Amino acid sequence: MLSKLRSYASPGIVLLFIHAATIGLRAAEPALPTAGDVAAPPSSNPLLEPPPPGSLPSVTLPPSVPHTPTSNVTINLINALVKKGVLTAEEATGMVQQAEQEAAAVQAQISEVAAPPMNEGDVRVTYIPQTVKNEMRELIKQDVLAQVKSGNLEIAGFASEWAERIKFFGDIRTRFEADIFPLGNDNTGAFPNFNAINQGSPFDVAGTQFSPQYNVDQDRYMFKLRARLGADINLDEHWFAGIRIGTGNSSTPLSGNQTLGGGGSNFSKYQLWLDRAFVKYERGSALADGISLSIGRFDNPFFSTPLTWADEIGFDGIALRGSKAVGSYGSVFLTAGAFPMFNTDYNFSSNQPAKFESTDRYLYAAQFGADINVTDKIHAKFAAAYYDFHGIEGQLSDPYIPLTNQDAGNTDSTRPLFAQRGNTYRALRQIVPSVINNFGTSYQYQYFGLATPFKEAVLTGKIDFNNWEPYQLSLIGEYAKNTEWNKEEINSYAVNNRGADPAQGQVGAYDGSDTAWFARMQFGKGKFEKAGDWRAWIDYRYIGSDAVVDAFNDDDFGDGGTNMEGFSLGASVAISKRTSLGLRWFSANEITGPPLKSDIFFFDFTTKF
Repeated sequence: MLSKLRSYASPGIVLLFIHAATIGLRAAEPALPTAGDVAAPPSSNPLLEPPPPGSLPSVTLPPSVPHTPTSNVTINLINALVKKGVLTAEEATGMVQQAEQEAAAVQAQISEVAAPPMNEGDVRVTYIPQTVKNEMRELIKQDVLAQVKSGNLEIAGFASEWAERIKFFGDIRTRFEADIFPLGNDNTGAFPNFNAINQGSPFDVAGTQFSPQYNVDQDRYMFKLRARLGADINLDEHWFAGIRIGTGNSSTPLSGNQTLGGGGSNFSKYQLWLDRAFVKYERGSALADGISLSIGRFDNPFFSTPLTWADEIGFDGIALRGSKAVGSYGSVFLTAGAFPMFNTDYNFSSNQPAKFESTDRYLYAAQFGADINVTDKIHAKFAAAYYDFHGIEGQLSDPYIPLTNQDAGNTDSTRPLFAQRGNTYRALRQIVPSVINNFGTSYQYQYFGLATPFKEAVLTGKIDFNNWEPYQLSLIGEYAKNTEWNKEEINSYAVNNRGADPAQGQVGAYDGSDTAWFARMQFGKGKFEKAGDWRAWIDYRYIGSDAVVDAFNDDDFGDGGTNMEGFSLGASVAISKRTSLGLRWFSANEITGPPLKSDIFFFDFTTKF
């Protein structure tokens, strides 16, 4: 066999045979790492791995050297081939020298590639088997997928810059609503819809038709949808922005509910509105632990309840907020801002060459409060606020005679262009009796404005008891008073909220109120984290007709507004971390004026993402 191998095998084939045998035999030898190297994990098939550079021995075998055993497997193999007569000593020596030269050439090529400079503590890995590379690639892939699924896209080298700075969020709520009116409500035309009048053409109070009226006697059943999508944006150091779009029957400041089948028919599409758009600057300072300045349209910056501000209301303008820790007792905070509510049309009045004076309206507001750590289990928050609605009250016009419903008065722009119901109104146009209008018995086209200024002083408080963790008992309260309310003055021109005069059988004197209060008890999980979490609440509220502006408070209780009192209760339960079911009931009675009662039921399914 060996003689045949010698006669047929060329020196190159023999060298290949030696090389393969050497690899197989060296697999059993432990590797000796050089300085700075880290031992690579073993290959799943060592016979397929190439030998490390420089592993071939540098040996010269002169013919005169006896074939004595050595500690090197390769040399012993060559000696065995020479001894068997497969190779001569000269051929063996030449083959070893040729292998040394080729190995040196490869090592020189590797050395020509400049390695990066080594710093203290660096480790250089000269060789990574393919199996280890595959394992590393799979681990990195799984880590990226896990980070993406968790919503954290801030992965250096894998996420683009916009994904690092922008966080999207949204929610979808579907609702079944039932508005029930008990028997006994006055349906003789006692509830004029001032909002409908002020948003349309002026109403002829001397005419023969009813003014627009609120529904007070026909039950209604509706399905509603609210969908919102927004983004929080990290612009740069200390600078942030936010934007949100949402559904809604109209551009009104309150609810984003869209009545299914309303605003069209036969599956018509619905509108989307710009609901939030703001820029905010945040940072700490020596004066405050946190200061923020927001400009644009943003969430309600004040600590409040639905008595004064509806849950979904947004504020336009500028708001400054700051807080300061007070030892271990808690912190104090201050919020202040200026918010434009109405800007007079540039061409008002559009049908007259001489334009009228601007009657812009603003809200100036400030609130000071404290977060108090009463004990480890009791936390309290209290605040006092002052809301100055500058120019919100209606103004009587200069005397004039409107010949058509297009003839504007110079104070028409002081009427509210959105309202719910409950506030007291006055006529805005001072119409002069003349032959043209039959001495005040015809052509009495009127708009209506708020009968009182509004400067609201509001106290708000909340106490959380955590003695039954993870459940929490919360007591929430608010009291509001309109400090500019003057009953005698309002009585001289109020057109609604008047009591009955039993002696005359007619409408009597103004019977409104300037105070409101709210009390709620809530028990359950403050924030839903898993399926089965729940909370329930019950509250009572009394809202005087002119205590707060009816355009901005809760739009659910009694269908929104003031001049109402009554109970409400509700409960909600999580069916998963991001979905919940809720049930609410509102029972409201009108305080002054003709009898009016209502019961409203909500059944909600809400999901957040």
